[in-house]
Amino acid sequence: MRKVNGLLFGTAGIPLSTPKPATSVNGVVRVKELGLDAMELEFVRGVKMSDELAYKVRSVSEATRIVLTAHAPYYINLNSPDKSKVEASINRILDTARIAYKAGGWSIVFHPAYYGKDSAEIVYDRVKEALKRVVEVLKDEGVEVWVRPETSGGLAEFGSLEEVVRLSQEIENVLPCIDFAHIHARSKGRYNSYDEFVEILSYLEKELGKDILKNMHMHFSGIEYGDKGEVKHLNLEESDFKYRELAKALKDYLIEGVIISESPNIEGDAMLLKRVYNEI
Repeated sequence: MRKVNGLLFGTAGIPLSTPKPATSVNGVVRVKELGLDAMELEFVRGVKMSDELAYKVRSVSEATRIVLTAHAPYYINLNSPDKSKVEASINRILDTARIAYKAGGWSIVFHPAYYGKDSAEIVYDRVKEALKRVVEVLKDEGVEVWVRPETSGGLAEFGSLEEVVRLSQEIENVLPCIDFAHIHARSKGRYNSYDEFVEILSYLEKELGKDILKNMHMHFSGIEYGDKGEVKHLNLEESDFKYRELAKALKDYLIEGVIISESPNIEGDAMLLKRVYNEI
């Protein structure tokens, strides 16, 4: 499985400043023009990219040396009581991985499930069994991308740091996507200082080994939160998120991989974090 060198900063989707037509191909070119390093293909409302377009995106991303990741559709719940919805969710993850691989993508991310009325342990077992199926199918098809369940921001959503790390320990080719804003929101205000960011990174190293710190897929943004966790994403400078302290923790720990801005002003905050990181 591929790894990337250094810490790469990118946007969740096509930059807002991409000239029309705002295609994925033009988005990759714009990311390069902005001095950024990565772009996450957003399939949040469905995987609708054709093979032909995927191959074009791959060609442009290779020419510009922009690393690609992909976000699977939001309509995924591996704990749905409706078995047909579980099957559809599995297929959405598979379709995301397949098209991302054709586009030259390195890693895919998804929100795994909702707890509903079930215990966390029951939901964990269901998510694990579904993910084992995903990984087996991708392996059989020769699709080589990292499959990454994301830390979730809402307390009703499966995806604590401990849950996604445990999945990564127990299933081949699965690693966590660490969304620092979501962890901050889920904890209702914690994990927002240098020492707390280091706590997350140290926990990952302890549980998954040193290699994880050289193979990270991360998200960040400002975030509004309440008693139930995440409310909505915000721009960094309109939030309480201590992004400068995050940048210092990433630099001190020599983190490598991709970090994607999910702020409303996606490229603005990606460029801001990269600039702060480089100035440290």
